[in-house]
Amino acid sequence: MARALRRIGGMLLTLVIASFIIFAAMYAAPGDPVTFLIGNPENLTPERIASVREQYHLDEPLLAQYWHWASGVVTGDFGRSFQYHQPVSDILAARVPITLSLVAYASVLLAIGGIGLGVLAAVRRGKPVDTAIVGGTTLAASVPSFVLGIALVALFAVQLRWFPVAGAGSGGADRVWALTLPALTLAIGALAIVSRVTRQSMIEQFSSEHVEAARATGLAERFVVRDHVLRGSWGPIITMVALVIASMIAGTVAVETVFGISGVGSLLVDAINTHDFPVVQSVLLFMVIAYMVVTTVVDLLLPVLDPRINRTAVSA
Repeated sequence: MARALRRIGGMLLTLVIASFIIFAAMYAAPGDPVTFLIGNPENLTPERIASVREQYHLDEPLLAQYWHWASGVVTGDFGRSFQYHQPVSDILAARVPITLSLVAYASVLLAIGGIGLGVLAAVRRGKPVDTAIVGGTTLAASVPSFVLGIALVALFAVQLRWFPVAGAGSGGADRVWALTLPALTLAIGALAIVSRVTRQSMIEQFSSEHVEAARATGLAERFVVRDHVLRGSWGPIITMVALVIASMIAGTVAVETVFGISGVGSLLVDAINTHDFPVVQSVLLFMVIAYMVVTTVVDLLLPVLDPRINRTAVSA
């Protein structure tokens, strides 16, 4: 319980620091937000500029501006978009489900493909299958996501016409089908990391005493791998999968842009191009929170999944 409270307290402190950095970075960005708020250069009169600065608290010190913004965020008020003239919370509410669906789909593909390939490489270590998996996943990870996405669109959407060229579908099975290529693009880039961690963790377990003892009892090799080797490897595997999934939120920026998906990633690109500071701040804060939530949940669940971690922490 104490460990969980310390972890949550650390997360809240990190969140406060990260939110201030995000806000200050937008404050230091080139260009005056007033010019984007007023729009028409003919309306840039001293009176109008003073009125807008007062309305958006731009005439106050940085810390005061941050306090106004952070106080609103705590209550769910992320401000109003400069571009869309709507509450940022409403814009995020329409975009976040699409991005989370994409990340969830990619996470399933990543977990199945990455762990599966890692297990196969570990079982066949030193053989051609192992070399092919390590080389193939490393090559896939070296290809930028936007290049991989364009290649998948050109082959499977334009040439073969198996999938839509752009969009996230209308929902249900149509959405799953439309998000297949974007999810593959996100997952393939991370396969090398997960498969390599799985492979290395299992190879270390193969030489452990409890695995040798299981073999000595005459247990079939497939049961040794399943019940002893893989079971003892779950800690590093789950940790790496969680870290990759958490980082996928930021990875959607390029993928959503390539596939024309109206999610959080493409929203961030549009907001940066139009200097829509409230949207940029909110999207970056969402990405930070998503990363922290995933890593914190995994950190709290790991001792449950692998009791050896809890014993190690207690002995330390």
